[in-house]
Amino acid sequence: MKDEDKPPDRVRLPKNLFTSLPGDRSAVRLAITVLDIGPGNLFKGPQLHLEDGSSVLDNRVVGLSVGPTPVTALPEPLEITFSHQRQPSNMTLTCVFWDVTKGAWASRGCSTEFVAEKTVCRCDHLTFFALLLRPILDRATVQILTHISQAGCGVSMIFLALTIVLYAALRFSLQRFKSEDPPKIHVALSSSLFLLNLAFLVNVGSGSAGSRAACWARGAVFHYFLLCTFTWMGLEAFHLYLLAIRVFNTYFGHYFLKLSLVGWGLPALIVAGTGIANSYGLYTIRDQENRTSLELCWFQEEAALYFTVHGYFLVTFLFGAVVLALVAWKIFTLASVTAGKEQGQNWKAVLTVLGLSSLVGVTWGLAILTPLGLATIYIFAFFNSLQGVFIFCWFSILYLPSQMAAPSSSTSGTARMDQAHSGSHE
Repeated sequence: MKDEDKPPDRVRLPKNLFTSLPGDRSAVRLAITVLDIGPGNLFKGPQLHLEDGSSVLDNRVVGLSVGPTPVTALPEPLEITFSHQRQPSNMTLTCVFWDVTKGAWASRGCSTEFVAEKTVCRCDHLTFFALLLRPILDRATVQILTHISQAGCGVSMIFLALTIVLYAALRFSLQRFKSEDPPKIHVALSSSLFLLNLAFLVNVGSGSAGSRAACWARGAVFHYFLLCTFTWMGLEAFHLYLLAIRVFNTYFGHYFLKLSLVGWGLPALIVAGTGIANSYGLYTIRDQENRTSLELCWFQEEAALYFTVHGYFLVTFLFGAVVLALVAWKIFTLASVTAGKEQGQNWKAVLTVLGLSSLVGVTWGLAILTPLGLATIYIFAFFNSLQGVFIFCWFSILYLPSQMAAPSSSTSGTARMDQAHSGSHE
């Protein structure tokens, strides 16, 4: 009896659909297809292969078509009413359609209306439709995380600026800093991270203000400096690999120039391609009552987001993690051998590994743990926003003249290896 009282799913087609069809038709064949996609790979966009909790509600997909003619840009939208049970307060539903050109779910041209135990989707075209179930954060949590990130980014920018100023002072006072490549790599990472934090603060502070073109530009700039940061962290790992693992046969002519072409040029190519695909736009985070919690200019196409951000980050992070693990093994092996000769070698080894981890972006790896719960999200937001502080501390210990005057620690040893490796590139 309970199922009999449940309102049925409905499809309402606008009159202009039939008047817009080509030819003089007395009869129209309308095909309505209801599919249960189950656990297979049918209609599985990139976001559904990731551990973000997204899924098609009840594995149900509704397809609408009128003969072989594609129907788009309807003046009056069609309506599809999905009936379902009440969802948990930490989940939200979004009306989506299957974009065959990108092989992913998209919401362009569709709106979502929540009514009790049903959801009404209004779309301006015919294709396959579904409800995408996504996890959400409540409004207070989003605001707290935003404030933590903004405060952390502000502090990080101060220390990143101090890192750049310290490098300029050392370059002015010490002749060797004009030719050494390792400190240039550290400063390039600091510069990209400084500009990323600045772009983030501007983006969050602006919200939906300005024209659509201005929002597109803010999203592209934010994306560019994010990719620059990932790239320079990967280049830090590459330099660390040459410094501590490969050691021999590491000569590269115009070494830093080549790294700069990769560090600043590769992200530009990716952003240009993403921009041509018109993937940037207003991104909105909503709470359980469908109220806007946060607006910023970011991606409006999730397929591009997962390929050009998540996939790109995963490659650079895994490379940096592998290199750091190999270097840590060598450092702790050396520390265990010399522990009897010099006290505190183990602690120096730990501090060295922590310093190197800030360069290769280990704090960004905390994002992998965020699906475990809200606590891990707070940890990621706090530590990752302070990466600039960690880089400044490492740079100061590594290159301040007082440390180089008495090179007795493992970090000073790293500085000497930096100098030797830089000399091999001249």
